Amino acid sequence: MQQKNQTNPSPSDPDEFSGWTFLTNHTHILVSLKRDPEMTVRNLSLQVGITERSVQRILTDLEQSGVVTRMKSGRRNQYSVNEDFRLRHPLEANHTLKDLLEAVK
Repeated sequence: MQQKNQTNPSPSDPDEFSGWTFLTNHTHILVSLKRDPEMTVRNLSLQVGITERSVQRILTDLEQSGVVTRMKSGRRNQYSVNEDFRLRHPLEANHTLKDLLEAVK
């Protein structure tokens, strides 16, 4: 069972969570995959606090954009994050995904 962090409330605890975060679910998935490239869709779902279907949709977005590559490892998937990918918004366009991941690791 997951222990509750007193300084950072869990996204699944509506009494303590205001409903928004500074980072998107796409970013949360990237941070999680950087930490554990073999993380399952189910575990990503639990960690980020969204449905497995939402995780699958985000993974598809990230794959189609060239941010993530999915490789089969037996019956499981392993993910590789393209850290050289340039962030797309004009305010962050001079940074790479590596810069972002380094800032939040």
